Amino acid sequence: MVQNESSLRIAIQKGGRLSEKSQTLLENIGLEFDSYKNRILTPCRNYDVELLLIRDDDIPEYVRDGICELGIVGHNVTAESGVQVERLRGLGFGRCRVSVAVPKNSGFDSVDKLDRCRIATSYPALTRKFFQEKGLEVAIIEISGAVEIAPTLNVADAIVDVVSTGGTLKTNGLTELEIILESEAEIIQTRRPVPDHKQELIDKFMMRIGARQQAERSRYIMMNAPSDAVETICGIIPALKSPTVLPLAENEMVAIHSVIPTMHFWEVMEDLKSAGASGIVILPIENMIV
Repeated sequence: MVQNESSLRIAIQKGGRLSEKSQTLLENIGLEFDSYKNRILTPCRNYDVELLLIRDDDIPEYVRDGICELGIVGHNVTAESGVQVERLRGLGFGRCRVSVAVPKNSGFDSVDKLDRCRIATSYPALTRKFFQEKGLEVAIIEISGAVEIAPTLNVADAIVDVVSTGGTLKTNGLTELEIILESEAEIIQTRRPVPDHKQELIDKFMMRIGARQQAERSRYIMMNAPSDAVETICGIIPALKSPTVLPLAENEMVAIHSVIPTMHFWEVMEDLKSAGASGIVILPIENMIV
């Protein structure tokens, strides 16, 4: 593999549940890449960065060793690897949890009852740490896939596995007993020294990521209102900044523009209407720097 020493290198999952969303995130912050298919190393056309597409389990080690300065990977993978890297930012997608699960009719209603039991998992390090901290002795059976069928096959008494919706557990007659780790996709950085020009690229890259995340949490809102209602409406709007108020051709009417957190819009919509707001329009924001 020929490495461009001047380019910032980012490792992402080649295939799997984080791959598509990681690629979409990079495209949404303005990075343009050639086809990802059948390529391990993909250069960016408009930013001094290249992607290394590899297995997610390998990403923490590649970042730790400085082969890649950054990586996008699930926190569960980083935690299981135990490698020392810097966690720069959670990305809000790929949310899941690593949990202990048992057969529904097993009689195990707490993890304490799993002392001296067999635990099947593809997360042996996290599992071992969890039960050791509980003061419980268990036999860990490492399985690389289809962990959820281990109790049915009498390979194990319980499992530790990734849970997203819980549907797979339910299908296999399992119930979640306790959460070991909450996880989401994250950006990690090597702890090895990074040249100044690459650190500058990292800082700019992270600014773009932050702008995208802020935009996803915000909406642009516009409305018309009577002039004498401006103070009341401005008190209702949970704005990130002071609203913009513009006079309209119609007497005693103004236009109010603002940016608000998405989660609060529906909470205040009725209050805005009651205060006299009309023609309320809410628009998505592509990127936002505050």
